Amino acid sequence: MALLEIRRLSKDFGALRVLDNVDMQVEKGSLHAVVGPNGAGKTTLFNLISGFLEPLEGEIFFNGMNISKIPPHRMAHLGMRRSFQVLTLFPELTVLENVRLAIQSMSRKNFIFFRRALDMGEMVQQAYDILESFELAHMADRKASELSHGQQRYLDIGIAIAGGGELLLLDEPTSGLVYDEIPRMGESIKNLTPEMTVLLIEHRIEMVLEISDTITVLDYGRIIANGPPDVVRGSEKVSKAYLGVD
Repeated sequence: MALLEIRRLSKDFGALRVLDNVDMQVEKGSLHAVVGPNGAGKTTLFNLISGFLEPLEGEIFFNGMNISKIPPHRMAHLGMRRSFQVLTLFPELTVLENVRLAIQSMSRKNFIFFRRALDMGEMVQQAYDILESFELAHMADRKASELSHGQQRYLDIGIAIAGGGELLLLDEPTSGLVYDEIPRMGESIKNLTPEMTVLLIEHRIEMVLEISDTITVLDYGRIIANGPPDVVRGSEKVSKAYLGVD
């Protein structure tokens, strides 16, 4: 069953067509990666899905609902979360506070200033559970700025999934990580499914081939391959796009 469906999606910036007639389905509970050379249109696709841009042509459906013109702040309440390539943390707040505030922001009571202690305690426990899953619980009382870059990447994903949701968009989660940290990040992302559907932009093709259920390859705004890792690995078009040779 497709949780996210993209139909004939196109986007121009001036005279430049960045996405051209893209069709794609993301199945519920899957890990679906979008890859391609620099300038292929990956980030533009994410910005369209998450409401930061409106399509020139085409439609986007999430849970059967047309979200093509829904703004970003409403996407989270529909069950869509997103992390960005540039980290978006509150550096002077503690690790726990970063996650707890994300949970609180998704609560229907998020603007009630005098809260029951029980409600807040439940949120704190949820935050600890998320930190535990990323091996950050022991850093809960440290400022986010004191974490290593890799730990901040995990915290950023923890913030994105706080408060629940069905679809998580991850934009280059291994950006800035050293080589030895990449396998663990891949395993952590894979462990998010099938409870949560993950749509991933990533340039580490080896990791993508290892953890993905489905891979979509973009080149100059068009899909040149789509399918399971073995199919994409054997595609001549993909080899040519990445290596410049048949």
